[in-house]
Amino acid sequence: MSTDPYHAVQQEVQASLQNAATLRASYMRIRSTAREESEELIWARNELKATLAALEADLEDLEESVNVVESTGARLFGLEESEVIDRRRYVGHVRREIETMRAEVDGQPEGRRSRPSSMVGPSGRAAESTMPEDEDSQAEWAKQEQQMMIRQQDETIDTIAGTLNTLHEQAGLMGQEIGEHVEMLDDLERGVDRSDAKLNTAMRKMRNFIRQTEETKSGWCIIILIIILMALLLAVILV
Repeated sequence: MSTDPYHAVQQEVQASLQNAATLRASYMRIRSTAREESEELIWARNELKATLAALEADLEDLEESVNVVESTGARLFGLEESEVIDRRRYVGHVRREIETMRAEVDGQPEGRRSRPSSMVGPSGRAAESTMPEDEDSQAEWAKQEQQMMIRQQDETIDTIAGTLNTLHEQAGLMGQEIGEHVEMLDDLERGVDRSDAKLNTAMRKMRNFIRQTEETKSGWCIIILIIILMALLLAVILV
């Protein structure tokens, strides 16, 4: 199975997006209180622009990973088509967030806020009509992000469960091998005990034989001497 780089890049994009949102809030706060030429506002604008540029570069990498999955086939990476669609939606959401923040940095929101609140022209109605769509998109993205996190947690839990099952099987095999070794040691101990008993019996028989031999040695000597004397007497008589 091929390696899916999406999650690693997506975490970087999410972290950069959160950082950009923080800088955007700081920039909007400074812009509402400071002059247009103030150093603090210029620094905040440049910092937000740099963060958006880096975020856009990371988003390109993320979109490339989605393109790879789409061109290669989701099944090759162990993914469902619905998850690929969710990834494509996430890329679109981040891109819209970048465009919105970049438009605010470029000063377009100020032009919209400078119009009188009584304006009811077509462009004003269009701007108002886009607000619910943005809110729905934000809610949909949050839902997709939550589902993605749940899937990642499920995958992590499945991985941990697989590891625990493997450890359990290895522990069972080790216990079985230990039991076999214990039985072998018991057999060896019984064999040593039998050999020791046989050796003791042989030593006892050897001692008995030596003792009997010592007791009968003198008797044999007497018998041999009598035989020799009788042979000498016969020899003398015959001569």
